[in-house]
Amino acid sequence: MPEELSPLIAATAQWLTGAYPASGGALANVLCEMQARQAVTVAAWLRYPTPMDAALVGMAGPGGSGRLDWITGADGVQGGDPDSSAWRSWVDEVVASWAACLLTDRELAGRAVAAVVAGEHVTGAPAEFRRLVTPDENDRRAAALLRHPDLVGPVAALHRAQLRDRLEQGPAQAA
Repeated sequence: MPEELSPLIAATAQWLTGAYPASGGALANVLCEMQARQAVTVAAWLRYPTPMDAALVGMAGPGGSGRLDWITGADGVQGGDPDSSAWRSWVDEVVASWAACLLTDRELAGRAVAAVVAGEHVTGAPAEFRRLVTPDENDRRAAALLRHPDLVGPVAALHRAQLRDRLEQGPAQAA
């Protein structure tokens, strides 16, 4: 079932790292991408907690990056080739907002990881979310923009209350 969310997770993580890129070379890019991917994965699993939820978003589509692009000032800068930005249609605004919340609030990230580990997405060995929950100095440096509360604040604020409500519901409740 997690593979059903793969396009959404990949596109939303790509959007986050494009909007808040790493600085410092190839290793920093990889570390930043890993943190974005972990945050987006947790957010997507919280947003779509059941196989039915994942299947429905796969059929209907998540909505795209339009509003996020507008908020961050990136609207209209994608270029003229629609094929080069087709991935943007798989960006989920709520998941991006929740991921931004998780990247900037360690306590919220810990609660979110605990909720998804107790949910239906994690089967077998527990998933690894260390870079999200307990980033080391290299992680923090690589994702300085991505983890900066003032910079990602407008995106995080979009759906922060909904994330907090979701975490209050507990792991067994659907979003």
